[in-house]
Order: sequence, then C-alpha cells, then structure tokens
Amino acid sequence: MVANGVWVGDADGALGTRVLELLAGDTDLRPASIEEASVVVWTAGADPDARARRRESLTAGAAVMFGRLTAASHVVIVSSAMVYGAWENNPVPLTEDAVLRPDTEFRYATQLAAVEQMADDWRLAGDGRTVTVLRPAVTMAAAGTSGLARALAAGLGQRFAIDDPPAQFLHLDDLASAVVLGVRRRLDGAYNVAPDGSVPAASVRALAGARPRVRLPDRVAEVSNSLRWRFQRGPIPPGLRSYTRAPWLVANDRLRAVGWRPTVTNEQAYVEGTEARWWTMITPKRRQELSLGATGAVLVGIAAGAMWVTRWARRRRARR
Repeated sequence: MVANGVWVGDADGALGTRVLELLAGDTDLRPASIEEASVVVWTAGADPDARARRRESLTAGAAVMFGRLTAASHVVIVSSAMVYGAWENNPVPLTEDAVLRPDTEFRYATQLAAVEQMADDWRLAGDGRTVTVLRPAVTMAAAGTSGLARALAAGLGQRFAIDDPPAQFLHLDDLASAVVLGVRRRLDGAYNVAPDGSVPAASVRALAGARPRVRLPDRVAEVSNSLRWRFQRGPIPPGLRSYTRAPWLVANDRLRAVGWRPTVTNEQAYVEGTEARWWTMITPKRRQELSLGATGAVLVGIAAGAMWVTRWARRRRARR
C-alpha cells in the first residue's frame, strides 16, 4: 500500500487530466496503482462517450473497479444530477436529500444510480470507508464537452411557444476542483455540483443564437416534433426528452459549505462548450427571410406528405 496514494480512472480523459494537474502540486498525495491506492477516483460518469466507444456499460466498469480495490479507504464517484430524473413535480432546486428517480428510458442515468448504490454497498462492507458522490449538472468546456452534454445543450430551451425549464451548465474545471476537494477532504456523502443559479430557457435560446424560427400551427408542430423524435432527427436522442422538458436543477449549498466555489457562470460554460452556429453569422433581415422561406417549405412538405399518405391508403384499400 502506498500511503496517501491516489488512482484516477480514465486519467487521459478531459476530466482525468484536469484532476491530475490539480493534484500534481500536492506533496501529500502521490499517484499509485488501483490496488495500492488509498484513494480512488472513478470519473467514467463524466465521459459516457469513452464507454460507448468501448461498448462498456457503466455498471460493468464500476463493478470491475470495486473488485480491484484492496487498499482503498476512500472513493470519489463522479455521477450526474440526471440521477434525480426530470419531473414536473421536482422541487426547484433539488437537494441531495431528494429521492433518485432517473428516467427509466435513459440507460445512462439509471446505470449511474446503480453505480451510486454499488459505492454505498462498498462503503458499508468495511470499517473506516468513505465515499464522495458528486452529481454535476451538464458539464462543458472548450475541449471537453461530451456528446451527451452537446445533445442536452442542443435540446434545452429550444421548443416553440412552450415555457421550457431553466438549465444549468457547469464548467469542467469546476467539476475537477470538486473532485480534488473530495479527495483531499475525504468528504463522505453526496454533493451536487453546479454554478450558482440557472439560465432561463429564453436565455439559452439567445446564447444558442437567434436561429430562424419556423412558426407552425400547434397541431402541425406536434406532428412534426413526434416524427423527428421517432426517426431520431431531433436535436437529442429520445431517451433524453424528459431532461429537456421538466426541471432537474440542483442546489450547490452543501458543496459550498465545505469550501467549494464555482469560478465559471452557467452562461460562460455554455458559450465555451458550444460551437458557433451558422445562423449567428447572418443579418437579422436574412434570418427573417430564411424563417419565412422555411415555414413555407415545411408546410408544403407536410401537405405533400399528407397527399402521398392518402393516395397510398386508397391504393391499399383498392387491392383488398
């Protein structure tokens, strides 16, 4: 066993590299193998892309990790605020005492909830063990935004004529500082990680750029959106729909109480973590022209599609 040895999972990932950089100047903490480390950091929850590329489940990876711990007395788990689920009756903001209710259609969130349970089981299985569970909001950075975070950023606050819930965007550097605090202080329990406050849906749309808006009749818009989701042509996968339609904002009071401070605002994290879009480069007049043109094209397309479906149905009945 290496006294005060630390092992960081996915050390070459966007979060892992940041954590190691912050720990590099700490003379009391030294890198160690996972079997020898007294403190272990599991960062897989922050980078679902890496697991997807390797076709590994979060629960399977966590089970392997816990199975290799022979000297550890403290574990830091990077989970997600998505484990609370997005529900209309969620308190705003959610505290760490809230019941975990992840959307069962979204495997990433349900697996993270399972990993949290595995961590608690490990803690209770031995004397003197502690676990820090971090539940960050949507995490972004210039060179560290996951595909999941990009999908959420694309879907949040983007529906037409509907009051979408506010959103939170956390900078990856601030998540890394929360991880390091959990390592150094050996915090025991769950901690939400989010900037102060949130961003209203209208502000999210403004940050995304005033793209051309196609204003459709309510019924047409409902059919169009349903088709986009059905064929996965919308901004985010179907499993994430609830997380763009209902609130899941979290409070950061508990983490602040132990010394953590966010250094980047919601708005700054969003701007840094998203790429500039083509419609932000055009004039307001051209945007209006594109919006009017797109509206006409969509209506014509829907009308043509309806005619095709009607003719197809008639031909099918005629064959019977």
